[in-house]
Amino acid sequence: MTPAVEFRDVTKRFPGAASPALDHVNLAIDPGELVCVLGTSGGGKTTFIKLINRLHDPDTGTVLVNGQDVSQVDPVELRRGIGYVIQQTGLFPHMTVAENIACVPKILKWDRGRIDARVDELLELVHLDPSDFRDRYPSQLSGGQQQRVGLVRALAASPEIMLLDEPFGAIDAITRAKLQDELLRIHRGSGKTFIFVTHDVTEALKLGTKVLVVDAGRVQQYATPEELLAHPATPFVRELLETQGYTPEGRRA
Repeated sequence: MTPAVEFRDVTKRFPGAASPALDHVNLAIDPGELVCVLGTSGGGKTTFIKLINRLHDPDTGTVLVNGQDVSQVDPVELRRGIGYVIQQTGLFPHMTVAENIACVPKILKWDRGRIDARVDELLELVHLDPSDFRDRYPSQLSGGQQQRVGLVRALAASPEIMLLDEPFGAIDAITRAKLQDELLRIHRGSGKTFIFVTHDVTEALKLGTKVLVVDAGRVQQYATPEELLAHPATPFVRELLETQGYTPEGRRA
């Protein structure tokens, strides 16, 4: 099976930094996984996903998407096939909800009927009534509603890979839990590969089919949530779990 995403001895260093943001990373992510990239601030989580869609390029090593070296792919074309969701949603404030969701399908020259049907389908997927929400502007939405629209906009053209960079980090706990449940439902129904950055251990354990723990630019562990809890691979992984209330037996303290 060809990995959905593969890193081969990838190193990325930023000018002026004392150490690499990512340091000799080797990893293969299978198609259909929901991988949570977990770690503390500055550990390399966001750099990891930005190397996938070429918002950054590695200094050494190779990043492959579906077996293809991304350095050989035009960045714009690459990004059209990869959904990307960030904490700030990135919705265009001068566009309606429907226009925001339709951005990539329009670029791909879908016909109007197909676009309208896709917009309605996606709004219904996240329980937003199209008749009520398609003509609203982002300023007329709650934070949770904006995040739902940002999520389905990234899904509009059915990308094989979705990158999500702490998308629920600025949302209240109740709304966040609901969005996590919706994300799980969408992932299970899609068969796509999702890569989700978080600093929250509980979120990673709830969402991930696999959890990738990174610190100081290095992979600390890549395992299922059950394996991570039962057998922390490094002192950092054990400390991260314990700091957020997980005992060595995998229970919340």
